[in-house]
Amino acid sequence: MSSTVFFHPLNAKSTNTERADAGKAVLQALLSRSGIGLERKIPIKLHFGERGNHTYLKPEIYDPLIDLLNERNVETCFTETSVLYGGERFEAERHINLAHKHGFTRVPVEIADGAKGEATRMVPVSGGKYFQSAAIAEKLADKEQVLVVSHFKGHMLAGFGGALKQLSMGFASKGGKMAMHLSVTPKIKNWKCKKCKLCMTRCNAGAISFGDKVTIDTKKCIGCGACFSICPHKAISVFRFSGLKNLLFGKRFFREKLAEYAYASHVGKRHIYITFAVDIAPGCDCEPRRMTSCVPDIGVFASLDPVALDSACYDAVLKNGKRFKGHEQLAYAEKLGIGSCNYFLEEI
Repeated sequence: MSSTVFFHPLNAKSTNTERADAGKAVLQALLSRSGIGLERKIPIKLHFGERGNHTYLKPEIYDPLIDLLNERNVETCFTETSVLYGGERFEAERHINLAHKHGFTRVPVEIADGAKGEATRMVPVSGGKYFQSAAIAEKLADKEQVLVVSHFKGHMLAGFGGALKQLSMGFASKGGKMAMHLSVTPKIKNWKCKKCKLCMTRCNAGAISFGDKVTIDTKKCIGCGACFSICPHKAISVFRFSGLKNLLFGKRFFREKLAEYAYASHVGKRHIYITFAVDIAPGCDCEPRRMTSCVPDIGVFASLDPVALDSACYDAVLKNGKRFKGHEQLAYAEKLGIGSCNYFLEEI
C-alpha cells in the first residue's frame, strides 16, 4: 500500500523565502487533503543547529508554518532534546540560549527531556530485535501530535538523516541516545562520586546501591540514562570498549535501532511530517563546521508517513546523483509497521 507524499519543488539554489513558502504550501496541502484533525497545542520538533554549523534550517523558514497553525487556533512552541556530547546543547539552559542566538525567538523554546536530559518516558517497542522499550523525552512522549520538521542530509552513522532520525535520535532523551549509540550499562566512577545520591532519586528501576562503593545492578538497569544525565560530578560513565566497538563497526545495527526508536515515537500518534531537502550536506547539523552541499536543492516534502517521506527524499537525492548509505533502515522501519516504503508523490 502506498502513502501520499506532498512535494513542492525548489530551484537548485533556493532562498529562505522560497523555502518558507514551499513549506507552507505542502503543509496546507496535507492538512486540506488528508483530513487529519489538529490538537490545540502542537509543538514543532526541529534542530537549532550546532554552533559553527551553517546548513541547519534557519528560523525564518518556520514563520509561515507558525502562521498557518495560528490561523487554525493552534498554539505552538519550538522543542528539542539534549545531546550526549559536550557543548551548548548538552543541557537545557545553554541549549535554549543557543537557540535564541540562532534566531529562534518567534515562539517559546522548550527542551523536552528536562534540565539535564533526565526527564524520560519508557515507551513500549513491539517486534524489535534490540529494545522492548525506548527512553523518549518526557514532553514529547506525552504529546499526541507533533509537527516534526526535518532537514534531509547525510550522516556518518545513519547514512542519512530525515524524519526517521528526527523521530529516533531527535525524540530520545539522553538515555535513549546512549542506548542507540552504545548499548551499555552505565558504570560508577567511585573516585569521582560524592555520594550525593541524586542519581538514586532519578533511578526508577532501583538499580543503584550505596555502600562502601556505589554500584549499578546490571540486571535491574533499564538503560534510561537518567543517572548519567543528572550527575553533577561526572561520576557516571557510559563509554566502554564494547560500546565503542559497536559504535565503530555496528552501523547496520545502529540504523535498525534508530528504526525501533522511531517506532516508539510514531506508533499510536498523529504526527505531521515535513522535510526540507535543501542545503543537502554530507554531514549532520550537529557538526560544528561549514559544509558544502553535495546535491542541488530539491524541494520540500510532507506526509503523515515518515517511512514514505524518507523514501521519497532518498530517491530524489539519488536521482540528483548522490547515493547516501543507510537505505536498509527504511525496509526495517516498514517491517516494524511504522509506514510504507511505497509512496505516491503529489506535486504542489
